[in-house]
Amino acid sequence: MLYNIAIHFYMLGVAVAALFNRKVRTMWQGERRAFRELKEKVDATAQYVWFHAASLGEFEQGRPLMEQLRRDHPQYKILLTFFSPSGYEVRKNYAGADIVCYLPLDTRHNALRFLRLVNPVMAFFIKYEFWYNYLHVLKQRGTPVYSVSSIFRQGQIFFKWYGKSYAGVLRCFTHFYVQNTESKDLLGTLNIHCVTVAGDTRFDRVLHIREQAKQLDIIDGFTSDAPPVFVAGSSWQPDEDVFIPYFNQHPEWKVIIAPHVIGEDHLQQILSKVQGKAVRYTQTTPAEAADARWLIIDCFGLLSSAYRYGKVSYVGGGFGVGIHNVLEAAVWSIPVVFGPNNKRFAEAQELMAAGGGFEIHQAADFEKYIDRWAANEAVLKQAGEAAGRYVGTKTGATATILRNIHL
Repeated sequence: MLYNIAIHFYMLGVAVAALFNRKVRTMWQGERRAFRELKEKVDATAQYVWFHAASLGEFEQGRPLMEQLRRDHPQYKILLTFFSPSGYEVRKNYAGADIVCYLPLDTRHNALRFLRLVNPVMAFFIKYEFWYNYLHVLKQRGTPVYSVSSIFRQGQIFFKWYGKSYAGVLRCFTHFYVQNTESKDLLGTLNIHCVTVAGDTRFDRVLHIREQAKQLDIIDGFTSDAPPVFVAGSSWQPDEDVFIPYFNQHPEWKVIIAPHVIGEDHLQQILSKVQGKAVRYTQTTPAEAADARWLIIDCFGLLSSAYRYGKVSYVGGGFGVGIHNVLEAAVWSIPVVFGPNNKRFAEAQELMAAGGGFEIHQAADFEKYIDRWAANEAVLKQAGEAAGRYVGTKTGATATILRNIHL
């Protein structure tokens, strides 16, 4: 069929692109290495539950399920696969899985070979993952397959007249655990009714992150004089051009910036724009940080814990391809500000409707919100409580999914 023809052209394109692009080359080499790794690591006497995530965001959605499954059903081993290097390279040493590798490209030959090696007792595909050949072979083998935290929209190929044949891939799933009723209704138009509205497992994940948050000595020192603190997470240059000028003029605030790109050029760009003493997380001490106005997080893995120190948060990406994770900030019951490119993110739309999220289009909008909150502690508290309450009311997807699956 056309899908398989397209996959083979895609494979050719990847092979050529790998010659010139480091990220593509990393993915290509990882996929080719996957079968060798599986031969070495798969325990033929074990029962494997397979989780597939495209990248890091989908991994975070699947993580609560993997960790709960491991706690409640230790008789199973867990295989975790990725498509993207941005997921695999960050989580290749994830201790919650017994094997972590790339998923070879979606040809029927690869699917047959992969599943003969692993022989999973069940499989979970996270959110948007619809690998045609793997799913059809899983169905032929009688392996239960679940789509979790999935979300469907009218514009997807499954619901177009020219996508009806490809929509057959959806019938390979044993059950869908979707995020909202719209997704359930859309699947119903295809006469697919094995669907439960479970919500998004990311809410469970951020709640767990909050409970396991790290105490950060550097930030403890930075905030030791109890100033109002603004935390900007996953920021890009257009985001920084909005909030840095404001805080240059308001020295009563201290600012933590965790940029999305932690490269020396970007870090130096930030440092050149800020006024007042600025320190980098990896190059300072708690005592030195106490005298600074700006703290730049120049390493990974701290942002979700850093939000706990803020009175107000900002999540970057909204002046570019799209906002990053607003839930990591909202779970701390603080207002979340972000740019206008958020329409594709249901959690941002819902957070705004709940009164805990705030969209800005320009620096004047940002100034309006911060001035209002600085002048009225009750209004600030109300917005923060709305953000935390929104997250709290959306948890429970993990329990719903695992409660309904025969393990």
